[in-house]
Amino acid sequence: MEVSILEKLDVNAKVADTAVVTKSTFHKAKKLLPGGGAYGTGRRKNSVARVWVKPGKGVVIVNKRDMSDYFPRESYRKLILQPFVDTNTSGQYDVVCTIKGGGTTGQAGAIIHGIARALDCISDDFHTALRKNGFLTRDSRVVERKKYGKRKARKSTQFSKR
Repeated sequence: MEVSILEKLDVNAKVADTAVVTKSTFHKAKKLLPGGGAYGTGRRKNSVARVWVKPGKGVVIVNKRDMSDYFPRESYRKLILQPFVDTNTSGQYDVVCTIKGGGTTGQAGAIIHGIARALDCISDDFHTALRKNGFLTRDSRVVERKKYGKRKARKSTQFSKR
């Protein structure tokens, strides 16, 4: 009797129709945009950057401002463009990003991480160069919390023997 119920429900056919999800497709969800662009989220310290990379002339917009206005220090601007230099795509993609939290160093690092993740989604050929130079690895170092009885996280008051 149970077999006839299974035949009526057609359970065996439903099991055969389900698609098998491979580990590679489950591991990395590609966030591609129409027109050949991609999206990537970058994080560093307390900063979170939402980065959209799309084909263009190499313009970088940070929080609706030009990169040179937002980051007056030349070293930050060079670091932000480094993923494009390493993948030989300088001047081929425009970047639009919104960033929240942290200071300038953390924000620049978050943008680099987001650009690298977006470029990785655009083409698998970029993956080895980005991984080798450490752009795809999230820098997990954050500020250590202050402990009670201390002046800072580890700094103590001056020791007096007598």
